[in-house]
Amino acid sequence: MAFGRSSTSRTHPPVEPMTLKILVAGGFGVGKTTLVGAVSEIRPLRTEEVLTEAGRPVDDLHGIENKSTTTVAMDFGRITLRDDLVLYLFGTPGQDRFWFLWDELAQGALGAIVLADTRRLEDSFAAIDYFERRGIPFTVAVNCFEGARRFPADAVRGALDLDPEVELLMCDARDRESVKNVLVAVVQHALVLAEHPTAAATR
Repeated sequence: MAFGRSSTSRTHPPVEPMTLKILVAGGFGVGKTTLVGAVSEIRPLRTEEVLTEAGRPVDDLHGIENKSTTTVAMDFGRITLRDDLVLYLFGTPGQDRFWFLWDELAQGALGAIVLADTRRLEDSFAAIDYFERRGIPFTVAVNCFEGARRFPADAVRGALDLDPEVELLMCDARDRESVKNVLVAVVQHALVLAEHPTAAATR
């Protein structure tokens, strides 16, 4: 009697991906909404409102005169880096008057990206200080706007007074691959610190 040959292949159950929360922070008009939209594999959730005359005294548009909208709560997107790793991206509002939302958004975050603009570098200080004080790992990404003066990475690092272990990258917030490189850097940095907490404690 002939028997059919049994298959040696086995069907593996799908892997439940690890989900990580990453914040995207920085000053007003630095490109946070653009960055989230560039990499999100879902339609990004945006909470943008049109800038009004009432906001002109408090919203500094120097260097970003063409900006017409602003995030008033958050941007949200999602990207799958690997089959077993999904990032949820939360873009924070840039203006001081919306900073009460930052503590809520920061809960459970693995790490953060501080997006910087060399034309308004001082706008990055508050975000850097926020993450340093709360011990949240972060990477600085310089958004290279067209027409903006380019500076060496070491010069930008010195101007921002970054600790040696904080990575600084140049990026284009409109370009998916450029943004993915920044996301990989912040995840790697945060996971290293999570595995070696004493390294973070001695910064």
